[in-house]
Amino acid sequence: MPILSTLLCFFCLWWPISVSADEFGVVVKSAEMKLQGDNYVLAADVDYQLSMRAKEALENGIPLYWIVQLKVLQHRDMLWNKTLVEDSIRYKIQYHALLNMYRIKNEHTSEVTNFSTLTAALDSMSKVRDFSVIDKAALAPDQQYFAAVKVKLDRDSLPLPLRPTAYVSPQWFLSSAWYVWSLTN
Repeated sequence: MPILSTLLCFFCLWWPISVSADEFGVVVKSAEMKLQGDNYVLAADVDYQLSMRAKEALENGIPLYWIVQLKVLQHRDMLWNKTLVEDSIRYKIQYHALLNMYRIKNEHTSEVTNFSTLTAALDSMSKVRDFSVIDKAALAPDQQYFAAVKVKLDRDSLPLPLRPTAYVSPQWFLSSAWYVWSLTN
């Protein structure tokens, strides 16, 4: 029994340190919508910190798909909020071993960009700019609106043998919380 309690104490003391040493996740650091002409466009900054499992999958040629979800809602007192816009941008990041480079494809615009390091690729993907969201005429001046952005790893796009692990392992829970802000008209 003393050996078991000693092991338990050792595990409890060292576990928080080992968890914090490998921090991973996705965070929307900032987001706003600005009026450009007659349209509101999104500008958002995202921080991607991949887990070791996600990095290993990339290095082995498995593409990772990221979805930037966006909503614009109209506030209503008596009813649920009305969804005016529900849109998304999907990114694919993949490592090509023969070329020793990372490739990002914006599947919304079909734009493909190559990078020599994972850090450079993630930095590029972390800046969402000039994504047209909603026409100014669709927003009434006397109403209250808010917008929300969320980023998530599309685990359904992983290869079938990897999916069961991805659904239960915290190493694959790479989604942000909703970043919500008031939309001024």
